[in-house]
Amino acid sequence: MDRATREHLPGGGVVLAVPDGLSGPPQLRFERVTDRKWILRQGERPLIRARSEGDSCCRDLHLRRLPGHRSPLPHLTAAVMRTGTDWPHRYALWLEETGLGPLHHGRWLLAPRSTFAPGIWDCDLVQDWPDATLELLCGGGWHGVLPLRPLPAPDASRVKAYRKHAREGTLAPVLLWWVSFLDGWLLLDGHDRAAAALAEGMQPACVELVRVPDDADWRATAEKITEAHEERVARLAERPAEHTARERQVMDRGYADVISTLAYDANATAVFERPRD
Repeated sequence: MDRATREHLPGGGVVLAVPDGLSGPPQLRFERVTDRKWILRQGERPLIRARSEGDSCCRDLHLRRLPGHRSPLPHLTAAVMRTGTDWPHRYALWLEETGLGPLHHGRWLLAPRSTFAPGIWDCDLVQDWPDATLELLCGGGWHGVLPLRPLPAPDASRVKAYRKHAREGTLAPVLLWWVSFLDGWLLLDGHDRAAAALAEGMQPACVELVRVPDDADWRATAEKITEAHEERVARLAERPAEHTARERQVMDRGYADVISTLAYDANATAVFERPRD
C-alpha cells in the first residue's frame, strides 16, 4: 500500500488518508452476493456468509462464521503492552503495513473508544459460534460486537496471562471496525484480550477503526450547513437584538458543534461487487 498521510487529533487518535494506489479491493472486505446476501472475505477465504430476511424496518440477519480469520495486527508481547504506547498510532502503522486489513482509498479514523451504550459488551456481544442471528431494527440497527473467532474460556492459558495485565492496567486495547450497515462492530484483533477483560469484570479498552468522509465530501456538506446557518442568522437579525441574543448563542453553538465533528463522522462501509467468473 502507498503510504497514507496522517492527521493527528488533539484529543488522541489519528486519521489516515489512504491514497488511491491499490490495484483492487482490500484483503478484508464485504462482497455483495445478492440484495439479501453478502460475504466477508479475507483474501479468497470467506469468513462470514450472511443472508437477511424480513422487510426494511425489521430484518433478521443470519450469519455463519467460518474459521481462518487472521488478525491484521501482530501478536502483542507482555513487554510491548507494558510500554504504554500510543495505541491508535501504533495500530495505524501496523494496518498500513499488513496485507490483511480493510483499509482502502479514503480517510480512516483510529481513536480510543470508551463509551458504549448499555449491553454492548454483554447481551449484545455475539458469543454463539458459528451461527448467529442479528435483529436489525429500522432506525435502531443492531449495535453490538461480532467476534471473528470464538472467544476463549476465562481459564485458557493466554487469557489467564492477559487477565494479569487487565488487573495491572497494562492490557492493550482491542481493535474494533465500525460497520455502518450492521450498526455495530467487528472484533478484528484482541479476542483473547477481550475475554481477559470481561473475565475480570471490566469493559475491554478499545481502539475504533471508522471510515470517515473524504475531504471533498465533508467540505461540500460544511458549505451547505454554513449557507443554511447564515440564512437563519440573517432572518434572526431582522428582529430586535435584545429579544434574540440567547437564540443566536444557541444557534452559533449548535453550528460550531456540527462543523467541528463533520470531518470525523462515520461514513458508509463499502460493499464491493464480487468478481465475475
